[in-house]
Amino acid sequence: MKKPAALYYTGCEEHHYQPHFLDVCSLCQRPLAHNHDIFMYRGDTPFCSHECRQEQIEMDEANERKWKIAASNISSRTKTETPTKETDVNKAVRNGTVAVA
Repeated sequence: MKKPAALYYTGCEEHHYQPHFLDVCSLCQRPLAHNHDIFMYRGDTPFCSHECRQEQIEMDEANERKWKIAASNISSRTKTETPTKETDVNKAVRNGTVAVA
């Protein structure tokens, strides 16, 4: 007699524990106490203390400033550089014979 088809191999021999996102501090990886305050940032990022949260905020702001500076440098560099083909289009050219005296 055949066994029911509902039993399938799922490859679950290696049970890897996936910690819940509120188990550890996102910065220092310390375990978060479930009976203490958890400091959240950007909706779903937990921190063990105000200090860890503030350090992450400052790192994010520094990265954002670097990105904005890099973007403005690229933008200003492309505005000041003019391709040679574009300047050649603006030159007046006459066809014909030139006589030099």
